[in-house]
Amino acid sequence: MLFRTVPITMTTEISTFINIKEPRWDQGTFMGRAKHFFTVTDPRNVLLTNEQLENANKVISDYRQGVMSPGLTEDELWRAKYIFDSAFHPDTGEKMILIGRMSAQVPMNMTITGCMMTFYRTTPAVVLWQWINQSFNAIVNYTNRSGDAPLSVNQLGTAYVSATTGAVATALGLNALTKHISPLVGRLVPFAAVAAANCINIPLMRQRELKHGIPITDENDNRLGESTTAAKQAISQVVVSRILMASPGMAIPPFLMNTLEKKAFLKKFPWMSAPIQVVLVGFCLVFATPLCCALFPQKSSMSVSRLEPDLQEKIRVSHPGVERIYFNKGL
Repeated sequence: MLFRTVPITMTTEISTFINIKEPRWDQGTFMGRAKHFFTVTDPRNVLLTNEQLENANKVISDYRQGVMSPGLTEDELWRAKYIFDSAFHPDTGEKMILIGRMSAQVPMNMTITGCMMTFYRTTPAVVLWQWINQSFNAIVNYTNRSGDAPLSVNQLGTAYVSATTGAVATALGLNALTKHISPLVGRLVPFAAVAAANCINIPLMRQRELKHGIPITDENDNRLGESTTAAKQAISQVVVSRILMASPGMAIPPFLMNTLEKKAFLKKFPWMSAPIQVVLVGFCLVFATPLCCALFPQKSSMSVSRLEPDLQEKIRVSHPGVERIYFNKGL
């Protein structure tokens, strides 16, 4: 569809024709969510310049106010929306830290995970790479939190130290237990450490949501309050998807590397082990990242009857017709 070539104020009909508040594809289906997240997590978005990001921000902001850029087409509008979604927080509207964006997940995780799985035999290497991984995770978890309330420096520090300590302790403990077992089992230790750390890091980085709740709305985006019950569901879904997201890249390459390292090529060029592992992990993450993000709807929902009793009562009084509430679960 081609719009007029001068800025215009849209009629109600046009403004409802393209609903940019929602993704382009049906989020009620796994396939629709997968298409959405393949676009949002596209690693090429990391290469976008600040000028391109600000231009997309302007196109979306203007469109929401009923003004269209000259010559804007429908495809260009959707492209601007996905650039906007990849770089700006859905609740606060702030530009997210570059390495915290979901589009940075593949390049960052393939490098860190590949190195974790290559250098896992010595204590200094385990400590170094688990620390780097949890530092990165802390940034991602904070950047992709739900809601618009900031964490204090003290809360951030506590979450970061606790998650890093938990990951390192898990890795070192499992390394000690697997010293006399098959090398293949030892290769899976980093995955166990990452899974344990996700169970610690994500809830701690989002502890304010567990204490005070996350914003909930009705189907028309009218804010109804904050719910800790919704926060628990959101965080548990993110923990599950993050662990599953790491699974292919941390479970498949060890089996391949265990075989490859017995071949003449890697015996002759042992330094190639890390680059090969990084590439294998990257290939897995290109598919695992968007598919696992798509396991649960970004805009999650639950019945009003499952909320805290006082919040249920408040909603029944102020919005008697509302039976279901919605919230951003974070990523």
